[in-house]
Amino acid sequence: MSTQTLATTQTGAGGRRTLRRVLWGAQIFLAAFLLFASALPKFAGQAEAVRTFEEIGWGQWFRYVTGAVEAAGAIGLVVPRLAGLAAAGLIGLMAGAALTQLLVLEPAWALMPVGFAVVFAAVVWDRRAESREVLRSLKR
Repeated sequence: MSTQTLATTQTGAGGRRTLRRVLWGAQIFLAAFLLFASALPKFAGQAEAVRTFEEIGWGQWFRYVTGAVEAAGAIGLVVPRLAGLAAAGLIGLMAGAALTQLLVLEPAWALMPVGFAVVFAAVVWDRRAESREVLRSLKR
């Protein structure tokens, strides 16, 4: 291997490690946010959560389903083998949240789930090898 190739490989590996560390920080932060600031208030029946789901119009059962998806996604984000798959599922949740904000609630707040979805997409990309392995193991 030439010196140039070796230097490029080492730089690429270092950059990937840095990206992984940055994403881990974001994953931990977003997992904590999803669990403590979003899912738990839904489960506890916080007045604002109840009012929001009344305004959405799908009933309070949907508040519990949304909270369960958020909690499961938060846990999955901090399990390395599951992080990519959890992030993929959370992209779907964030798409629904953004649409709900745009069409039913407060359009300006749609930017927050869109921003989260961008981070989740980076996690999906970064964890694609682990996700493939998990999916392969399910086929066996």
